[in-house]
Amino acid sequence: MTVLIENKQNSILVDHTIMTIAEKVVDTAFNREHFPYGYEVGVTLVDNETIAALNREYRNIDAPTDVLSFAMLEGDEVIDLNEDGEAIMGDIIVSMPRAVEQAGEYGHSVEREFAYLLLHGVLHLLGYTHEDAGNARKMRNREEDILHDLDLTRD
Repeated sequence: MTVLIENKQNSILVDHTIMTIAEKVVDTAFNREHFPYGYEVGVTLVDNETIAALNREYRNIDAPTDVLSFAMLEGDEVIDLNEDGEAIMGDIIVSMPRAVEQAGEYGHSVEREFAYLLLHGVLHLLGYTHEDAGNARKMRNREEDILHDLDLTRD
């Protein structure tokens, strides 16, 4: 398992706790999904301006969002492997200012909100979608199951 974490924002302190949560979230999600290979996932922490620019470029939505996922696999494509033989799964971009804002809105910790946003992105890399009510419900239930495993249910 390789989780490559890059902090490209300066407004929110990112400490060892956030880094540890990131690795645990990714590892737990892949284990719960019974992913049959080692894997590599990139996680980039950004500010609202950066995620808004990415959202505009890739989704034609001119506004910041909380998390974006860029999956390397679509359907039955061949899996690309890194030099360690791990499946290169893609990248997840998280807006740390949005994580802090939403933690306050929902009344829970920044760590819990960060874990949720990252997990949401990981599940997209694993093929989950929320384009219709059935898939959205399935994805949301999976998120809550994994957050429970991590002892990060709503606090």
